[in-house]
Parts: sequence; C-alpha cells; structure tokens
Amino acid sequence: MSIRAQDPTVRDLERAPGRARVAGYEGLTDIALDVSHQARRAALTGRIAAETGIDEPMIERLVRRFYDRVRADALLGPVFATRIRDWEPHLRRMCAFWSSVALMTGRYHGTPMAKHLPLPVDAANFDRWLALFEETAREICPARAADHVIARARRIAESLEIGIAGSNGAFLGKGQRYRSLDPA
Repeated sequence: MSIRAQDPTVRDLERAPGRARVAGYEGLTDIALDVSHQARRAALTGRIAAETGIDEPMIERLVRRFYDRVRADALLGPVFATRIRDWEPHLRRMCAFWSSVALMTGRYHGTPMAKHLPLPVDAANFDRWLALFEETAREICPARAADHVIARARRIAESLEIGIAGSNGAFLGKGQRYRSLDPA
C-alpha cells in the first residue's frame, strides 16, 4: 500500500487544485501547491525516505566513510589535504548537502559550483570520486538507497565537471570529458 493511501492528510491534499511536480520524482510528489513550503518539503522528504530507506544516520555513515576513503586516496587525498584543515565542519556541511540531495530536506545552503571551480581537477578526478562514492554507497546503503544516491552523485559530478571545464575555457560537447592541461 502506498504512503498516499495510508495518509489521509496526503489524500486530502491530492484533491486540492494545482498539484506540485518535481522533475524526476513523478509518483512521489503529488503534493498540493496550497500547502506551506515546509509541509510540502516534509511530505516529499518522508516519501523519498519511505521509498528508498534513506535516513539521516545513513547519510552520515555514507559521508564519513566516503571521506575516509577520499582522504586516503592517492589521487583525491592531496586535493582535499591542501584545502581542508578542520574536517569536522566539512563533514557536517557534506551531511547537510547529501541530506538536501538525497532527501530534499533543504538543509544545505551553499554554492557547490563556486567551491569547486578553483580546484585543479578533471575527468580522472571525477571518475575516481564516483568510483569511491559508488563503492561506499553499495557498502553502506541498501540497494534502492544506493541506486538513489549514486544516480544523484553522477549528475552532480557531470555538472561540476562541465562547470570546471567551462571556467577553464573548455566547452564540452555531449559526451566529451574535461582533460586538464596541468594535471594536479
């Protein structure tokens, strides 16, 4: 039985005019537009959590284990080591970021593209980042949750790679990858 059928509040909201749609969440987001933003966000977060099994403790385990691997990685570790001195605030920010990405909680209020533009990274770094992330997600999360966060990680990596390439004067066509002339 779906959450919709179990929750009379959600059923009542569905009868209201003007239902919200969020790209990629069809079937999860039949939430009335006349409900407050917080109520809509809470309902959406609840639905995603119910569908995927993701919760805040899982996100924290994923983030912490992933960054343990990143820090120990020969390619990625040095990029982070030169920029992050105090890891705990960074890990808390990343937990908020992934909560916002995976559960749509709205906890993160930052500018990830701006933070990544100055980094000396290219396709090889993004490939390694994704490999470590996928490995960690498959280890920490049930299959449906892992699929959910991995799909989002891939889109994020692609977007950041395109942004970094563009900021360095390389405009990528469909399927092209960014190769830095000065690999770090």
